[in-house]
Amino acid sequence: MKKILKTLALGASVSLIATAAFAQGGTLGKAVGGYSFEDAAKEAATTKDFHSKDGKLTFAIVTHTAGNGFFDPTYVGAQVAADAFGINLIKLGSEAPVDDIPREIEILNQVINDPTIDGLIMTTPQSGAYDDIVKKAFANGIPVATTNSFDPKIANRSQISHTGQLSTAAAIGGEALAKCIIDSGAKGGSIIFPSTTTLGNEEVNRRVTAAFEAAVKVLNDAGRLADFKVDAGPENIGIDVNKDDITNSVVSLIESRGDVVGAFAANGFVTPALGDAVAQLKLNGKVCAFGFDLGPKQQEQIRTGALTGSLGQQPFLQGFWPVAQLYLQIDRGVSAANLDTSAQLVTKDTVDLVGKRFEN
Repeated sequence: MKKILKTLALGASVSLIATAAFAQGGTLGKAVGGYSFEDAAKEAATTKDFHSKDGKLTFAIVTHTAGNGFFDPTYVGAQVAADAFGINLIKLGSEAPVDDIPREIEILNQVINDPTIDGLIMTTPQSGAYDDIVKKAFANGIPVATTNSFDPKIANRSQISHTGQLSTAAAIGGEALAKCIIDSGAKGGSIIFPSTTTLGNEEVNRRVTAAFEAAVKVLNDAGRLADFKVDAGPENIGIDVNKDDITNSVVSLIESRGDVVGAFAANGFVTPALGDAVAQLKLNGKVCAFGFDLGPKQQEQIRTGALTGSLGQQPFLQGFWPVAQLYLQIDRGVSAANLDTSAQLVTKDTVDLVGKRFEN
């Protein structure tokens, strides 16, 4: 009996060895369907003549603010993907340092009438403002991808990939803000959410609401909510501050309350102003100040304590993936696939780990 078992065991071992050798011998050179993976991995012969039929793919990426540096890593990521896939990339955007949606739409209307454009990537911060552009692009046979800011009601949403951080990720900042205030030993005071956005700016508005609700929950769970006045404005989308005098406006807001112990800003324009206001009032390290995005200025403010922390949304990916997605859609017929770039809470302890190669 033992001899039989040894024989069976030896047979199994030989079988496993043979199977391993079989697998290592390149037996996956062909798919079950009979084609080789090498051939299948090649670009389709018709891809370079898609739409414009000029022997090359040309994509345009258009953002609503190219003037404050936030989208620089997005353009870098898009260029990396374009170089990898042999795509001609045109980088466009509003020159303003603050959201300039009319200018972005003006640029987009020029782009969709350009016969050389084969794919369009755009940010969509103003809900309902981009439907005509999407419809015209689709009518012209140009595939569209959105990035950074998400409009859930945009025309043909289910046929358009989106790359970006979910606005609900701002809850991570709200939680951190409330915990910072509790840990600071503050007995009471105001917690404010300054913002410059309008009712239609879906993305930033949802961030403020998410951060506000998360802060309220943490304070309530700790039995401390009644000790603080948590103010995100009448609609919970932010307390309006002056975009044309942003830092002084935030300073005035803090001074008018007289008891601010914490603040949260929801985009790459208001966040640096919050840090500047904290520094101007000599409150570094004395209030809990959190924000959004990780431009060079925010990173320096975190180092100095003007900001306690800020959320990064990995804008490099917000450029890289839409280019890759449009290429796959054209070359492979891959349907719209979304990518959540997630949230990255950065504080003084971790700030030197980000931004090494233009990614933040």
